[in-house]
Amino acid sequence: MDSLTQFLLGAAVGTAVLGRRLGPRKAAVVGGLLGTLPDLDVVVPFEDPVDAFVLHRGPSHSLIVQAVATPIFGEALARGFKDLRGHRWQTYLAVYLCFATHALLDATTIYGTRLFWPLWPEPVGIGSVFIIDPLYSLPLLAAVIWALCLKTWTPRLRNVLATSLVVTTGYLAWSLAAQQVVQARAARILADSGVSPQRLLAIPTPFNTLFWRAIAVEDARYVNLYLPVLGAGDGAAAYTHPRDVAATRCLEDNAALEKLAAFSKGFYTVERRDGEITVSDLRMGLTPGYVFRFAIARETTDGIEAIFPERRRTQRTTSGDWDWLLASIAGEAVARPSEAAAAVRISALASRAVAAGAKALC
Repeated sequence: MDSLTQFLLGAAVGTAVLGRRLGPRKAAVVGGLLGTLPDLDVVVPFEDPVDAFVLHRGPSHSLIVQAVATPIFGEALARGFKDLRGHRWQTYLAVYLCFATHALLDATTIYGTRLFWPLWPEPVGIGSVFIIDPLYSLPLLAAVIWALCLKTWTPRLRNVLATSLVVTTGYLAWSLAAQQVVQARAARILADSGVSPQRLLAIPTPFNTLFWRAIAVEDARYVNLYLPVLGAGDGAAAYTHPRDVAATRCLEDNAALEKLAAFSKGFYTVERRDGEITVSDLRMGLTPGYVFRFAIARETTDGIEAIFPERRRTQRTTSGDWDWLLASIAGEAVARPSEAAAAVRISALASRAVAAGAKALC
């Protein structure tokens, strides 16, 4: 989740646990700082941009590592604030909850969080909420502003904090249910059209949980289905995009491709652009503006040659995207301008052949 939301969550949790002892204002600041600490792993230097991408949210986000680190930070707080010296276990609890809620919230996004490292190093990325979601953040913002305006603990503040945490947790539960509904609907639509994808994933479009994108991956193509969580979704729009199978086969032993394929759980695409071979994570960003795109090889007269990975920045949104998104969230069946050339009728998905791209000389 974004850093502001993580600060707000940590501040709300810290105030709920320590506000009576430390005072709401101090507890909110302390909790907010603790809630952002796990993201300090971004300062760890990586020469390889692919490693920087796939290894973020690593040990600092592990519930196990956080449990080990809790006594260190908890003792520092207990010794630094005289009001906490007689309440060490409560202080330790606040520290761990600020750390753990950060990691658990991150795990609801699609990026992936290594919650159980080192016992289980695979990242957990549910993908039921977008990385920035105002409907999740605003209740926390209201509660934290309230806490920062108070010097002493009050029963009303307690109720406000409890309400904000219950509402935001309920919103996450709603997002999980909505994801299952949309994914099941997408699977049914594809099956009725004679399409059996190798992988299928439903993730929310930016800033909401009402309008979703289902990504269906096959060997030579991937399909974007845009579906509302409410309603039958009869007006679902389908867009097909090629995946360069020939270039992918030439890069079977490429370490960067192996890392990206594993991290994305197979939701990636390989493309050739002006003689350059790039790999994009399909789960982050909207076609064609994927947030994480890496150049990993180039075409030469002797074939495809691996290069040191370089991240390629993309334009996040294109003309008409905001109008399309707002209209779609409001329940209108609107075609996406950025993918107009790739639009396909649902009934024609099975018969629509997508070329794998020119043959690659390995």
